[in-house]
Amino acid sequence: AIASIFGWMNLFARGVGGYVSDKANAKMGMRGRIWWQTICLVCEGIMVLIFAHSNSLGAAIVLMVIFSSFVQAAEGSSYGIVPYINPPATGSIAGIVGAGGNTGAVAFGLGFRQLPYYDAFILMGSCIIASGVLSLFICIKGHAGLVTGQDSEEAIAAWKKLGSAPAATTLQVPEPDEDAAAEIEEDKA
Repeated sequence: AIASIFGWMNLFARGVGGYVSDKANAKMGMRGRIWWQTICLVCEGIMVLIFAHSNSLGAAIVLMVIFSSFVQAAEGSSYGIVPYINPPATGSIAGIVGAGGNTGAVAFGLGFRQLPYYDAFILMGSCIIASGVLSLFICIKGHAGLVTGQDSEEAIAAWKKLGSAPAATTLQVPEPDEDAAAEIEEDKA
């Protein structure tokens, strides 16, 4: 029953993570989404490190609820970024992101089999924090990252005109590219 708490956080925390990502996007563009992603991951990792040091069941449950909330919020923030990476291939990218979560679960599952629990939690928390730090370097074409990249001219013009997040940060569904589709069909033949 206690372990089910982790799954129950999915009912609201993932949606909250996506919602906050959308609000951060409205205020700061892609930088807002990436900041939220970074915050979620670093807080998640810190909660794992604290969890590793907990000595009572009550404290462990409270920490797991907080940790799980950040895990699910980070997932929501990840899926807020996915459509901007390559809009025509959003489904493929979403699949890769989802598979990455499963890959991490298997890797850390093996870590917990091979290491003492304390060491496995320290390793997991450290890897999560490192992922959060690496989020600082996310750069998506046409959008400014936190430390690299720059907004497109359309995004900059929208910032100046609106005095807020650029309209270009609102995802536009791309029109089908008939030439690219023809090339793909030729390659198949």
